[in-house]
Amino acid sequence: MADPEVQISRGSPLIEADVDMEGGDDAAEGTAVGGRGGGAAAEEDDKPAPRVTFVDYLKSPMVELLIGSGDSQTLLMAHRALLTKSPFFTEKFSSSGNTRIELVDDDLDAVSCVLEYLYTGEYFPHKLPSGGLEPDSSAPKIDDSGAQLLKHAKVYTLAEKLGMPLLKSLSHSKIHLITSTALAEIAYARYVYAHTTRADLTIRKPVASFWGQRSHVLRHETEGSFRDMCLEYPEFAFDVLSFVLDAEEKRAQRRGDEEVGKSARKRARGQ
Repeated sequence: MADPEVQISRGSPLIEADVDMEGGDDAAEGTAVGGRGGGAAAEEDDKPAPRVTFVDYLKSPMVELLIGSGDSQTLLMAHRALLTKSPFFTEKFSSSGNTRIELVDDDLDAVSCVLEYLYTGEYFPHKLPSGGLEPDSSAPKIDDSGAQLLKHAKVYTLAEKLGMPLLKSLSHSKIHLITSTALAEIAYARYVYAHTTRADLTIRKPVASFWGQRSHVLRHETEGSFRDMCLEYPEFAFDVLSFVLDAEEKRAQRRGDEEVGKSARKRARGQ
């Protein structure tokens, strides 16, 4: 299969990117801030809470994470205190006190990225102050398979499962920094529509916008994959069509087209 000739930078102004949030403050992930009470209790609240150091995290018990299934199943270890930044893990601990948690349906690389984020506040490749991603010698500069897009998409869906909104925002922002081909974008779109809900506009809307603006050109580069995608995921086809029609309606309104919005038009009738 020949590589498509079109190279796409997701940082293009055409893309309707969402708010870009840094996910570096790992201390805020999964924690809650309480208010102050009144009366005598307020005096107790005035006392500063003991500072939790990184050493305190490392002193906590180790938990086994069983990732995947079959021959590819992998056992990882992590400190319990860090895992409790995720509501998902906290619930697992409170319900059974387990020291082993099975994640049989999750991707090993995505879990590894989550653990790296919990320990350091970031995951590789890191976002640079310049706004790009740090170089990755193991990956091509242009994602022609979708592997780089899927890496961050899988972190996004796993962060959703684990209840980690800052990590979701971080992974989503990295997706828009990947330069890719049309075939890579189809692979990414297929994953998004297979693993997210209709209500998740944060990740679905940019995908529909991307293809709505470029499908008239890029569909020729996908060797039939765009058509297959539309047939396999009708919601994708509907979202792309809705974007195209909405954009055309806005253009017509700007032109002052009086026909826009009419519910009926004359049709030729057979004799």
